[in-house]
Amino acid sequence: MFLSNFNWQPLFLTTKLAFATTLILVIFGIPIAYALAFTKNKLKPVFEALVGMPLVLPPTVIGFYFLIAFSPSHGLGKWLNDIFNIQLVFSFSGLVLASIIYSLPFMVQPIQNGLQNLPKNLPEAAYVLGKSKWQTFWRVLLPNCQNSILTGMVLTFAHTIGEFGVVLMVGGSIPNKTQVVSSVIYEQVEALNYGTAHTYSAILLAISFLVLVVVYSLSKYNNCYLRRNN
Repeated sequence: MFLSNFNWQPLFLTTKLAFATTLILVIFGIPIAYALAFTKNKLKPVFEALVGMPLVLPPTVIGFYFLIAFSPSHGLGKWLNDIFNIQLVFSFSGLVLASIIYSLPFMVQPIQNGLQNLPKNLPEAAYVLGKSKWQTFWRVLLPNCQNSILTGMVLTFAHTIGEFGVVLMVGGSIPNKTQVVSSVIYEQVEALNYGTAHTYSAILLAISFLVLVVVYSLSKYNNCYLRRNN
């Protein structure tokens, strides 16, 4: 009876945000990880530091600068608003863009570590066999980094689901538009509605647990598959 009156919209928005962020970061995170893993540029530590900044900065600091950058009167936000009539502040599109930047290291670093830990002679052997760089990357390196990619995906998904400071400052917790579960839980606790906060928290906890179970199951399956085919 209680769940029949339950507002599922924040949960839907949270899941939608996590899926969108993870999908986009898989597409763009793998090339970034590859570039960081194999580049010999002296500026590599600088690029790695830029990618890893969200790991050390408080979410409110990142959210504040996103709020300034996405504002219709400043920088990127002004350009998008003037040219394309797109407003990022207090919009779902803004949440997605902020989440992509904020969750970038959670996708890039596991894949980068996986690529760097591959045997050094693996790509060389592929080149000797006549494989191009693209074929080596697609058919040799990526299949041997499945677990790293999977780890990056689950970390990105889980991190996006749990975002609070960044999404609150950029999105503003607007019902049916930018209000995600973490914001609802905070608001319900502030209003002393612990029962509602518990319900949202329990659902989020269950989803996170199921995602981890699936990931670890797939990881075990992949390890068994690779052992049988080696």
